Amino acid sequence: MSTLGALRHLPQGRYKSLIYIAFVFLSISTLVRTGLLISDGLPTGNPLIVIFKVYLVGLLYDLAALSWVMIPFIIIALFSGKGEKGRKLHAALASFAFILGIIGLVFESFSEAVFWNEFASRFNFIAVDYLLFTREVIGNIQQSYPLPLLLSAVGVVSGVILWKVLPAFWRAAKSEAPVFSGRLLLSVLLLVLPAGFFFTLGEQPHQMMQTPASRELSSNGLYSFFRAFRNNELDYREYYKTIPDKEVNEILSEEFGAPVSETEQEQSSLDQALTHHQLPVSDSLADRPKNLVLVSIESLGSDYVDAFDGKRGLTPHLDALAEQGLIFTNLYATGLRTVRGLEALSLSVPPTPGRAVLMREKNKQLQTLGGVFKDAGYESLYFYGGYSIFDNMKDFFGGNHYQVVDRTDIDPSIIDHETIWGVADEDLFETTLARLDKKAVEGKKFFAHVMTTSNHRPYTYPDNRVSIPSHTGRSGAVQYTDWAIGQFIEQAKTKKWFDETLFVFVADHTSHGRGRTDIPPENYRIPLIIYQPNLINAGVDNRLASQIDIAPSLLSLMGVEYDSTMFGQNLFNSHNYRARAFMASYLTLGYMESGLIAELGPMKAVRVVDAKTGVVVSDSDPRKELLIEHAISFYQGASDYLQHHGRSDADAPVVN
Repeated sequence: MSTLGALRHLPQGRYKSLIYIAFVFLSISTLVRTGLLISDGLPTGNPLIVIFKVYLVGLLYDLAALSWVMIPFIIIALFSGKGEKGRKLHAALASFAFILGIIGLVFESFSEAVFWNEFASRFNFIAVDYLLFTREVIGNIQQSYPLPLLLSAVGVVSGVILWKVLPAFWRAAKSEAPVFSGRLLLSVLLLVLPAGFFFTLGEQPHQMMQTPASRELSSNGLYSFFRAFRNNELDYREYYKTIPDKEVNEILSEEFGAPVSETEQEQSSLDQALTHHQLPVSDSLADRPKNLVLVSIESLGSDYVDAFDGKRGLTPHLDALAEQGLIFTNLYATGLRTVRGLEALSLSVPPTPGRAVLMREKNKQLQTLGGVFKDAGYESLYFYGGYSIFDNMKDFFGGNHYQVVDRTDIDPSIIDHETIWGVADEDLFETTLARLDKKAVEGKKFFAHVMTTSNHRPYTYPDNRVSIPSHTGRSGAVQYTDWAIGQFIEQAKTKKWFDETLFVFVADHTSHGRGRTDIPPENYRIPLIIYQPNLINAGVDNRLASQIDIAPSLLSLMGVEYDSTMFGQNLFNSHNYRARAFMASYLTLGYMESGLIAELGPMKAVRVVDAKTGVVVSDSDPRKELLIEHAISFYQGASDYLQHHGRSDADAPVVN
């Protein structure tokens, strides 16, 4: 029989089983999209038009994901032979794959609902990273959600679908098949679809959507996960808008106050702009602190702190510290995850595309806050209440001149409470004080970076600490973290080293995700309190600033002189200060200055929006061109710096 003759018999062949796969997959994808749409609320503007676009664009991404799901079934259909044995073999293998596929698809749908509840997003970099840390992720789900009920629901829904569809699928799968040449031709034609989607489908359809919510709703969970896995580290020069290196060098040289010669500018070397620029040491303090304690607080946006115009009554201890300390009310985090906050605080770099630097292979031999302090004779320590293998913290901090103290180093006898993320904040602070006491007795100067964990789902903490009961929500966790900080300071005041130690409290990021635009600035504003009543005067600084400015500013306050390769600026150097901030959300990079935000996206997309309204700025706005140049210069420069200077253990092990 000829190949064309075989193709004429396909309507009665085993390939009819693919129709059932497509029907179930598209039905579940549509139901998930509908559920997420209902949970998110009706879109603003013209809701019917927006919803129509969501389902239309969503169908395209569903079909792309479906084409990849079909691949194993196509292969099984190709290599299962003709005749009675071949038909039975195909029916058995295809049905087994169908059962696993249905269970996996239903499980993925429930997982996506949980992920949406946590991050208001389809699967992205976070989901990919979490594959590496199943202990924390599964533990968090167990402690935060009724896992037995969810798994039972997955079983029930999967069972109902299989009960309704599997018999018909089996009959279709057991049907006669074309000859091998016909199966081969049809398989090749079908496999063109996933290949075509892989190489041609990008972000263009998402550009039809006007809001972040509609873009997420119009995507597909499996497609988004695969895209995030594939794009875990994006090359800035390939995917984002660039300008000539010479212009980048000139702009950054001016920014860092390190002008270079024309010859050096012609070399277009970022190193000329970055290396050897010295940030002035602050002269605002009569006496220099001897030690520094930097506390980065999990998920604490300014909207939860009364002293920063947030909710009232949740943070009395931080409010008291703010009243006695120097606070920065207009400071913005670089991202929406802890790794981004740690990256900004330790490396002082803008949030470049892809994974945070902590998660990258080449994350060593970069200038870090702890490394600069170590070179200046300090003991640099990183305290974390969980297991520091999470988010690659141990590898990054341990490989960049920090001593890492984590859950494995905490005495079990002092632990009052712990979740999957780590011990209660009060236990972490108790461990911190004990270690710092030891350093002080040894006569060593210390820099301690403490990362809290209690303000995180499942929001549990020891009883009888605060008025809001444990496990009732974020407000209670915020109140508990504030209480633990108050206890920490009161205990620190009893130490001989207290009066010569500077205390800094800042959030790693806020508790908010998606907003009215790709980068809504209100979702990035975090508190910063610098506290030492014996050394620093109380005050309020309302200037626009970035999380990456904290490291060089603290080094300035501490009187540490060094050759900087950091991108942040010294907040205590008013002569060369630029009011700007960096913010990133998934694939979008943001640069805020003069009331505008320049957004850089893949496919070299660039747009400028008003920071307050999110309205796109017209080309006639005189601020637009220079803003875009500054945004590109920082992100292009930072990407080049990290690519050329970062080292892995295999490249060059760090020598401590």
